[in-house]
Amino acid sequence: MSSFGSKLGYLVHHRSFQVALVLWVVIGLAAVALCDGTMPLPIESHPDKPIAMVVSSSIALLFLVLEIRLVGLITRRRALPDLARRAPERSVALRETIALWLYGALVLLVGRLVGLHYFGDSIAIHLKGSLVGATRMQSPEEVYTWAAYNGILLALIPYVVFRMRGYSNQQLNLTSSNLKSDMTVIAVVLAIGCFIDLVLDGNFLKLTPHQQIAGGLLSFIFHFFGTGLPVMIFIYSILMPRYAKLVSPVTAFLLGAASYPAIHVFESWTRYDSPVHSTLSVIVVFLIFFPPG
Repeated sequence: MSSFGSKLGYLVHHRSFQVALVLWVVIGLAAVALCDGTMPLPIESHPDKPIAMVVSSSIALLFLVLEIRLVGLITRRRALPDLARRAPERSVALRETIALWLYGALVLLVGRLVGLHYFGDSIAIHLKGSLVGATRMQSPEEVYTWAAYNGILLALIPYVVFRMRGYSNQQLNLTSSNLKSDMTVIAVVLAIGCFIDLVLDGNFLKLTPHQQIAGGLLSFIFHFFGTGLPVMIFIYSILMPRYAKLVSPVTAFLLGAASYPAIHVFESWTRYDSPVHSTLSVIVVFLIFFPPG
């Protein structure tokens, strides 16, 4: 059996993978049932097609699994990094994981309350309109506040705190062990993403050259601080090594994937005004963000 086949067989027979697969099917069915034919959350341009959303999420999951396989092929001659060695002993890793999530939950909750009070929308990981379509025009002050709030509270402060606790950049997954290979992976994945966004979606190409250059650059900068850095530092720099120390590699991988939607539970389109809306909000967050996570 090939190396890939043996790894796939190991994955399929792993309990964590089986549980994750069952949960994925369950939340998909639950989303369709709770929508009852119409999406009550302000997320889709076609609210009468919740089944299409569930199907598209599963297609995205399969596509991203293939993308993982492509990255695996590119890096097949590299040794897998031992993330567990970059974490402290299990008891310390557990305390740090719990403390970081408690801190993160507080930051996300306060961001929702502050955003709703001052701007009418929560300060979430993604700026409203960047993923599911804008329903209003944000002010420059709102964009500045969003980027600064997330960049400082979810990236800068956790990074500084863990550096002060004695962890090196390598222990925080911020040092490359093979820069050439890493740059190749980044270039390939970036090219795939640009192809999907520019060619298959096409909205960016409808903008004027000035909007593409000036607006694209500003968008990159603000989203780098408001989304990219917080996700990278909070999940992949700090949490992933600790997950690897606490559980098996497959479970750690799935926890990392689940952490990405978990940090998005207060997206601007989520609603927590009723049990049905609350449950559906969490489910849809996982349907959208678990695949890229």
